[in-house]
Amino acid sequence: DVSSPKHGKVDPDNVPHVGGNMWAGGTGGRDTAGLGGKGGPYRLDAGHRVYQVSQAEKDAVPEEVKRAAREMAEKAFKQRLKEIRMSEYDASTYERFSGAVRRQVQSLRIILDNLQ
Repeated sequence: DVSSPKHGKVDPDNVPHVGGNMWAGGTGGRDTAGLGGKGGPYRLDAGHRVYQVSQAEKDAVPEEVKRAAREMAEKAFKQRLKEIRMSEYDASTYERFSGAVRRQVQSLRIILDNLQ
């Protein structure tokens, strides 16, 4: 079961973590920032294979945990904007322009990766 969202511990060796309730950047777990899990405050990619929990498990997360995770994500987002000296207006403008060319950039990345 999920309890409360948190960032989680950072593994200094960046070892892949699947499941559990401890590591930031893990996959398929609960309550911590990562990918493929449930109840975490925000997505955090540590570069490992993603293990996905089912949509039914995600839907079963209590509303108070979802609310707490959204609040924590919003706080982390605002803190990150502050760190990079970007306003919320700047972020929305960036997202608008970035979103318009996202597919083309992804295609170009694939082409360049294949050329390497």
